[in-house]
Amino acid sequence: MSTDAMRTQMETGKGFIAALDQSGGSTPKALRLYGIPEDAYGSEAEMFDLIHAMRARIATAPAFTGAKVIGAILFEMTMDREIGGKPSARYLWEDKGVVPFLKIDKGLEAEANGVQLMKQIPGLSALLDRAAAAGIFGTKERSVINAANAGGIADVVAQQVDLGLEVLDKGLVPILEPEVNIKAPDKAVAEEILLAELLKGLEAVPEGQKVMLKLSIPSRAGLYAPLIAHSKVLRVVALSGGYSREEACARLAENHGMIASFSRALTEGLSAQQSDAEFDTALAAAIDAIHAASVA
Repeated sequence: MSTDAMRTQMETGKGFIAALDQSGGSTPKALRLYGIPEDAYGSEAEMFDLIHAMRARIATAPAFTGAKVIGAILFEMTMDREIGGKPSARYLWEDKGVVPFLKIDKGLEAEANGVQLMKQIPGLSALLDRAAAAGIFGTKERSVINAANAGGIADVVAQQVDLGLEVLDKGLVPILEPEVNIKAPDKAVAEEILLAELLKGLEAVPEGQKVMLKLSIPSRAGLYAPLIAHSKVLRVVALSGGYSREEACARLAENHGMIASFSRALTEGLSAQQSDAEFDTALAAAIDAIHAASVA
């Protein structure tokens, strides 16, 4: 699996990244929105079987190809399972031309200083080795900023960069995701602080190496242009953060050079009860809308 071809696609591809990485905490909600209530499964194992079936249905749909979906973020259990009779990461790249990433964070700490740092990641080195062996190109790691607290935001960026450097050492490309809560009352101020901290943090990235950034769509359009143009940034992608697909796409289109990495906004309107034809039509429409906003 050519990492050079994957890198070229991530740097220059005209499309977006699908976030198919709901974890244990967010899976029940994702299934509920997909039309599967919590009383439809009796164990965590059954729950993960159902969410894998949903992800496989998305990944195998005709419209889900590298022509518009240039990458996909997987949950660890998805990486360890198969899609289309192949290990998931291999299927995505070899059969669909979609670059596979792995969500590696293990959730969030309790809020302090207006932010939620990532929990420690036990067995990180072994997980990264396993990901590389499976054909994963990069990782994604999320923390959350709930307020414009300069100290808290500095802590978030420091933790993100430190983890990113560990990922780079393993030959993988990290997606640093310091999400700014779209409901934060001082969101715009928090984003200005975050931009300054990220520009400082990027100085620690070795020359010749690049990271990716996954950020909330900024309140001020174009705010992250310096990051998009930065020599140590491979790509800046946007999370939908709770906006509807329509609103997320409209906001994203105002930020030239930023592409989508949507989760709930991608699967909005998909249902387990739809026929394959209905499902494929709905997914294709979602992909077309998100792609259009990403290349605007």
